[in-house]
Formats: sequence, C-alpha cells, structure tokens
Amino acid sequence: MSTFTIFLILIIIVCFLLILVIMVQNPKGGGLSSSFGGGGSQIVGGVKKTGDFLDKSTWTLSILLVVLILASNVALKGNFSDTDSKLLNGDGIETVVPETVPEALPEQVPEPASSPADSL
Repeated sequence: MSTFTIFLILIIIVCFLLILVIMVQNPKGGGLSSSFGGGGSQIVGGVKKTGDFLDKSTWTLSILLVVLILASNVALKGNFSDTDSKLLNGDGIETVVPETVPEALPEQVPEPASSPADSL
C-alpha cells in the first residue's frame, strides 16, 4: 500500500465520523444531549458536557481532515515526480503521422452553394 492510499483511507474514515457527529447534533439544543433526559445535572456528564464533547469532536475531526488532505497532497506529489519530468522533457511522447493527409492542396476551391437566405 502506498502512502497516498493510507491517507485516502484515513480521510474516508474521518469523513464518516464527521458526518455522524454532525448528524447527532441538533442546532436548537436537542439531539443527543436531549435524548439523555433533557433535564439537567442528574445525568452522568450532563447535557452541557455532551454538547461540549460533540462541539469539540466536530472541530477536532474537521482539523484532522484538513491536515490529512494536506498530507495526502504531499504524498501524491512525491509519487509522480518521475513521470512528470519525462513528459516535460518529451522523452515519452511518440508522434504518429496519419497517412490520410493530402500532400498538396487542390488548385480550385468550389464555391459554396447558394441558399434562400443569401438572396434576402
């Protein structure tokens, strides 16, 4: 497995986790925190701490996603350095001349046919 493939798998996992964390949250104070009873401090951890955890995990996963994308870009550039230089130097390019190209142009060019729109 190449380094880029490892980064790609990690990016996909982080994306799925980020989707799950965002879908669990509710912008109006509901979501996972309200499903624990919605009442207050009788719950272990409390509603406020659940919201804080989801908020911190969203930020952490989004920062991790950006870092993984930047790292995969560096890994991707490292894999293609040889092929880029060959193409830029013209070493790997083959030129094929088609055999249907006429050797000379015709001496007389036929005039275009007139249409009813030309007479207006």
